[in-house]
Amino acid sequence: MSKTIALVDDDRNILTSLSIALEREGFKVQTYIDGESALVGLSRNPPDLAVVDIKMPRMDGEELLKRIKKKMSIPIIFLTSKDEEVDELLGLKLGADDFIKKSGGFSIKVLVERIRVQLRKKSTSQDETKNLIVHGKLKLDPSQLECQWNGKNLPEKLTTTEFLIVKELAQRPGVIKERAHLMDIAYKENTDIEDRTIDSHIKRIRKKFKKVDEKFSSIETRYGSGYRWNVCLLYTSPSPRDS
Repeated sequence: MSKTIALVDDDRNILTSLSIALEREGFKVQTYIDGESALVGLSRNPPDLAVVDIKMPRMDGEELLKRIKKKMSIPIIFLTSKDEEVDELLGLKLGADDFIKKSGGFSIKVLVERIRVQLRKKSTSQDETKNLIVHGKLKLDPSQLECQWNGKNLPEKLTTTEFLIVKELAQRPGVIKERAHLMDIAYKENTDIEDRTIDSHIKRIRKKFKKVDEKFSSIETRYGSGYRWNVCLLYTSPSPRDS
């Protein structure tokens, strides 16, 4: 079945060229020229992935991203003309899974491949196992990319990248995962991402969990090494005969 890609950009020339390229690759395409129309359209017909420009009228890409993440869990690639590294980090902190700079021209072939990478990540996360992953208060559903903490859904869903990071840490509680390893899990073929990008993802993951539990501290930073899921904080819910 063909995957559906949503394109959100106020530049009609970019929308046209990207639409043609993606349709040639076998994708179905939805196009929107601003954030407001995109929010309505994506809510009615969720795509498999969205490519979103940051600078747009009526509603910019950053605000659109915040609202999308509250409604659905789909990979988001930011398309931006900004060059500053701080803007890359901001996009990742907001929950973007990847981004491409438009300044100086950009390769449509590279964007298409980045899209394929994100779709493979989502498919892998869903197909690796259909079983729930449960550790103490944590429950992960890989088939739906859903995450619960202490029986409550996170108010703001984890992105595909964030979900893969949490899943990797929680599968081996107490085991330190180096940043380089988490980079391989989160970004696979994309080697242009810096190690500290993982730090930004971890910071955002913690914020999302703390919205349901202010004392959340299960992700432990091991300075100079990486991160681990704190095994000391895991517990097993008592069975009826024990209560």
